[in-house]
Amino acid sequence: MKLKSLLTVVLAGAMMSSVVACGQSEPVEQEVQQENITIQSLNGNKEVVDLEVPYDPERIAVLDMAALDILDNLGVGDRVVGTATTSLEYLSSYVDNEEIVNLGTIKEADLEAVMECEPEVIFIGGRLASSYDALSEIAPVVYLSTDQEIGVVESVSKNAETIASMFGLEAEVEEKTSEFADRIEKLAEAAQGKTALVGLTTSGSFNLLGNDGRCSIIGVEIGFDNLAAQDSTSTHGNESSFETVVEKNPDYIFVLDRDSAIGSDGAQLAKDIVENELIAGTDAYKSGNIIYLENPAVWYTAEGGITALDIMLSDLENSIL
Repeated sequence: MKLKSLLTVVLAGAMMSSVVACGQSEPVEQEVQQENITIQSLNGNKEVVDLEVPYDPERIAVLDMAALDILDNLGVGDRVVGTATTSLEYLSSYVDNEEIVNLGTIKEADLEAVMECEPEVIFIGGRLASSYDALSEIAPVVYLSTDQEIGVVESVSKNAETIASMFGLEAEVEEKTSEFADRIEKLAEAAQGKTALVGLTTSGSFNLLGNDGRCSIIGVEIGFDNLAAQDSTSTHGNESSFETVVEKNPDYIFVLDRDSAIGSDGAQLAKDIVENELIAGTDAYKSGNIIYLENPAVWYTAEGGITALDIMLSDLENSIL
């Protein structure tokens, strides 16, 4: 073989080897895994702040039932290493699981237990705002709440999107929350032109709730004309006399049994407190429109969760539609 031909063959072989080698090599640009993400959360003073949290965290401590509800719906409940106690049946598997540490209650965290479970991120609600700084010494604290200005439904979607962004699961939120708007619309049709009072029974007393606290969905989004909307700013409402209820004479009376919600032993039933001789004279009583919210623990401890909102709407649909 001539020298020129031999060199041609050698060069061709070298080029083919180079192509094969390149085909087997790793891509020049490799995907870099995101380690942290910045979200908007509240701080201990209930101010909106930017918070850097781990992306796709594997170890989560939860001291808020609405957050646990959302995490459960997003399918990342297996990341929960510690949680507050709860009586909510649909979240009981987290409490009954021996591998998940008991972190205290949604009102009082066991800081030592939180530290020992070594979370990468901690979720809290408003009841633990005063513990924000102490918990922040352990891990980043995500504090989300219901924004009364935008309402419960939008708050649920907004908070769920925030949590979902920590796991790259934003697409899951729309699927989980898409039906809420239609359900609200149907309830709003039934509420049109109707007046209401929303009461909370606790320790034998009857407190009237405004549109800026618990059960606000009844007046704000569903649209009942809450006759106490201008009178109450407390999250537990203002203690009221039954004479006031008679004077306002609403079409509907909605009742949240707080004692039942928190499991108070020996507490007087809401019905025994509310249905007295005075209330018997109201239009709501005569029309059979005194509504005892069927799942008080959900309304009182988990407002802001996806499953919680589904249950709350079902309570209203079953009693109004």
